[in-house]
Amino acid sequence: MTVSPFLRWLAVRENGGGRLARMFRASGILKLAALILAFLLAVFLAFQLLEINVEFKLGSMARSLPLNEAQTKAAAHKCGLSKACPPGHFAFKLTSGAASVVGPRMCLEDKLLMSGVKNNVGRGINVALINGKTGELLRTGFYDMWAGDVTPFIKFLKEIEDGTIVMMASFDDPATKLNDEARKLITDLGSSAVGNLGFRDNWVFVGGKGIKTKSPFEQHIKNTADTNKYEGWPEVLEMEGCVPKRQD
Repeated sequence: MTVSPFLRWLAVRENGGGRLARMFRASGILKLAALILAFLLAVFLAFQLLEINVEFKLGSMARSLPLNEAQTKAAAHKCGLSKACPPGHFAFKLTSGAASVVGPRMCLEDKLLMSGVKNNVGRGINVALINGKTGELLRTGFYDMWAGDVTPFIKFLKEIEDGTIVMMASFDDPATKLNDEARKLITDLGSSAVGNLGFRDNWVFVGGKGIKTKSPFEQHIKNTADTNKYEGWPEVLEMEGCVPKRQD
C-alpha cells in the first residue's frame, strides 16, 4: 500500500507536535518545581532571621535589666527580698500607701498580710501584729487619722502583748488625729520618727512590744511641696529586712 506524501507529512507533524507538547509540559513542571523550591527557601530564611531577631531582642532586654531586679528574679527570696535572711529571722517587706490611691502592702515570710488586694487596708495607720516566736499573724487593723477617732487606736496599742512584732504603714494621712498619748505608745514600740509624723507624711515602721532599743526598721518622708512626687503627697516608701525571732 502506497502512502501519499501528504499523509506522511501529516504523520510527521503530529509526532513532532506530541514531542513539542511533551517538552512544554516538562518545562512547566521544572518551572513549578523551581518556584516551590524558591518559596520554601524564602520561608526558611525568613524564620531564621525572625529567630535571630527575637534572640537579639531577648538578650538586649536581659542586659538592660537593672542589676537589683535581675538578682531578685534569680534569687526568688521570701517576699522578694534582695538576699536571704539568716537562720532565726523573719523576712519582711513593707510598702507605704501611694497618695490616697493605692494602699500599703505588708509581707512576712512570703505571706501577704495586708494589701489592697486583700481588702484589709485603709486611710490612716495600718497595723499588723505578728507572734514574735512563730511568725503567726495575730491581728490586722487600720485607723483613720484624718476623720476618725484616735481612742480605738490607743486601746489597740495598749492591748499589744510583749514579744509581739508590730508592722505599721501610712496611707493618705497618718497624723492629723494622732495625739501625744498615741505617739508615746508607738515610741515605746521602738519608733524614732513618730514624734515628728505630720499631715500626709509617708511612714513605714517595724518594731515590737518590749523592745529595749530603737528599731532599725523605720523610714519617714515629709510632705513637702518642693519634693513631693505626687501632688500633695510624697513618694512611696519601701523597706525590707530580717527581724530576729523571739528566743525566750
